[in-house]
Amino acid sequence: MKLETIAIHAGNIPDASTKAAIQPITLSTTFERQQNKTNEFVYSRIGNPNRLSLENVLSKLEGGQDACAFSSGNAAGMAVFQAMDPGSHVIVPDDMYHGLRNGIKEVFGQSLSISFVDMTNSSHIEREITADTKLIWIETPSNPLLNISDIENISRIAKKNKLHLACDSTFATPVFQQPLQWGADIVMHSTTKYLSGHSDVLGGALICSKKNSLWEKIRKIQEYSGAVPSPFDCYLTVRGIKTLPYRMRGHAENAEKLALFIKNHPLVEAVYYPGLHEHPQYEIAKKQMSGFSGMLSFLVKGGAEEAFSVVRNVKIFTNATSLGGVESLIEQRASVEGPDTKTPQNLVRISVGLENIEDLINDINQALDSSKK
Repeated sequence: MKLETIAIHAGNIPDASTKAAIQPITLSTTFERQQNKTNEFVYSRIGNPNRLSLENVLSKLEGGQDACAFSSGNAAGMAVFQAMDPGSHVIVPDDMYHGLRNGIKEVFGQSLSISFVDMTNSSHIEREITADTKLIWIETPSNPLLNISDIENISRIAKKNKLHLACDSTFATPVFQQPLQWGADIVMHSTTKYLSGHSDVLGGALICSKKNSLWEKIRKIQEYSGAVPSPFDCYLTVRGIKTLPYRMRGHAENAEKLALFIKNHPLVEAVYYPGLHEHPQYEIAKKQMSGFSGMLSFLVKGGAEEAFSVVRNVKIFTNATSLGGVESLIEQRASVEGPDTKTPQNLVRISVGLENIEDLINDINQALDSSKK
């Protein structure tokens, strides 16, 4: 089946008793035991029909063997690092999502050795590999600088050194990028974002290329830690996924047009969008992505105050954290990430929504013009 068909059907099991075409929400936390049979479901922390449906559609969208759904993107990402043996060395991006970066530093800083590396330069990765290295974690496109990591090249490095490779592909979604097909072992998503698509449900997921010992450990972490989405959260995420392929095309089309407008504005220093030919990793992005998604960042001429002025003066965009909803969001990113951020103070991050693109362009234009007053 093609992606659009998978998105609609792989997460839906029609109800056998009522013949309801859309799978109902199963709220029960426990399930009646069957004599002399192995129950498919026992207790909802371990498994639930709605979660099974969500995991099924996610694994098929990514072309993986299995998926684990979690209560948030951070819970999903942290499960991978929790699965590493104490004393392991891991290599992660120097521009990785700040929430996960802070989590692994504060929770696993004593049990894991962590190297923060420029993932756009493979020689930097190879230089950091030691006898204790077990995992390379990449994030492509990255948040918020939209850097692109060459998944295929890094997977070769990982395989040569017998390392696991995990990829945060939240910005791209399975519609535009499938890291497992380029050699990654695990792909991670914050399903809160584009997969759910409506800014109303929290979730995360991991999908594996094969069920190896690392994956079995991750599955046990999901089961024992209990950081799982509720049946209703799973239902909402599955519902959002049904329109994912079509939504993503709209997000990408709007983002490209907005990026082309912003890059020519006299009050803008630079635009970060992998679909622009000027992007330093444009050729890599074009190779491993079928579209460039709906996220972009740009530098306002000036400093933090000029960036805040743009954010204050928008009329259609919402000044809010997060991304991937149908509505357009904007923020001065450094203030969200805290005092240790490496994000430029004049960087504005945009999640481009599905509004009319002329309205979005006009809104950004008037907000930029207001910032010079």
